[in-house]
Amino acid sequence: MDDKGDITSLVSDLSDLEVALLLSLAVHEHCLIETTDDCIHDVAKELALICSNIFGRRCKILECSSATSFEDFYSEVLVSDVSKANAPYSRPRKGAESLSTHHNTTESRDRTRSPGFRSVFGNKKVADVLIAKNFNYVDEGIQIRALELMRSKRLNTHHGPIEAPPDFLFVPLVVRRSDQLKPRLNHHLNDHLILSHFHDPMDGYVHLEENTDSFSDGQLSASSVVRKSDAQLKNQNLAVDQELLDQIQQLSNSVSVGADIIRYQQDIVVFLRLSRAVAGGITARSNMQFTKLSKLLASLHGVDYLTPSIVALAARKAFRHRIVLAEPEDDRSLQYGSDIQAVTKVLAHATPDSILDGVLALEPPL
Repeated sequence: MDDKGDITSLVSDLSDLEVALLLSLAVHEHCLIETTDDCIHDVAKELALICSNIFGRRCKILECSSATSFEDFYSEVLVSDVSKANAPYSRPRKGAESLSTHHNTTESRDRTRSPGFRSVFGNKKVADVLIAKNFNYVDEGIQIRALELMRSKRLNTHHGPIEAPPDFLFVPLVVRRSDQLKPRLNHHLNDHLILSHFHDPMDGYVHLEENTDSFSDGQLSASSVVRKSDAQLKNQNLAVDQELLDQIQQLSNSVSVGADIIRYQQDIVVFLRLSRAVAGGITARSNMQFTKLSKLLASLHGVDYLTPSIVALAARKAFRHRIVLAEPEDDRSLQYGSDIQAVTKVLAHATPDSILDGVLALEPPL
């Protein structure tokens, strides 16, 4: 694929989840996927199949909870086959079985207690893609360690160093039970997620529905490794290799931005920061990722310049998960005599989506 039309044609055939992973992999950033409680397991399977079928990446699904320990996290992010981990774009062997939750979790914990765990641990590599279900419930310290792995691709533990592939992708998969994620992710980790996407159950599962016979109950769960099946290898037309990802990144770097569009982007950021319903989250990094995401979306749309509509789309994806809703008692107007009950009524219906709707109601440049 050598031109923008080919890329645009390819992207039009991708699902929203596939596009979210495509954007993240193209610029070596990480993303947040949100869904409902009743379909989080299906979304995890769908993401894993996308990583394998479309991007040729080896993926692991982590089952996280408040009971997840450091040892659990260290063990479950690793793959045992070092040669496969070092060649993320090579075709996985056929017919490999996914490991069940009980078997892998028990085995990994037994290794942490065994005398030989130190040497075995040091020879392993992190999977190309980690899908961490309910990661917002794990201990703050584990989230910090995950952030370290995201940033440096290396994690030093008392068992030895853990190394991740150069194109490592970390995808927290969380349940949105309200308009604000509860509990929230660590704010530093959250700030390193370039975009968020909510998958509605009504949007369906393209890959999972085509592979219902490939998986049995209990498979493709915690610490399972996803590999291609014979049926999945037949469709190579939608495969996205590293060359195409690099091409998308290069195209995004060449996207031009007019002065009026730069001003429009700055206005969005300023209005978000000044909104009385926003207590924080609109950081300098978010501003840079907002611009990066806008240019990426422009390249996927087949244009080499930014438009107001693309900027507005990027703003929703880049800022929704970052917005921290303000509490009535922290409102600045209380310092000047405002009534707490009146402020509570004003902020009662504020959500990240309503805040973005209000900000994006700004008159865009022509």
